[in-house]
Amino acid sequence: MKYQVKLIFADGEEIIDDTLCDTYDEAVDYSDYLVSCYQTGAETLNMSNMGDYEYDEDNFELPDCEIIEVDE
Repeated sequence: MKYQVKLIFADGEEIIDDTLCDTYDEAVDYSDYLVSCYQTGAETLNMSNMGDYEYDEDNFELPDCEIIEVDE
């Protein structure tokens, strides 16, 4: 059994990452990493062009994550 991470955004969009994790715990760690990258990217885009990319740290919604079991 392998595991994948599904990101669920506030607007309802869902993305399943292609990376296969060997354990559930590894998938949880990977989901934390993806969420961190999402927030860092939003902060960076805002710093580089505030007019096009709004970012409010207090109201920023991080995506939810779901771990999916995958048969190989």
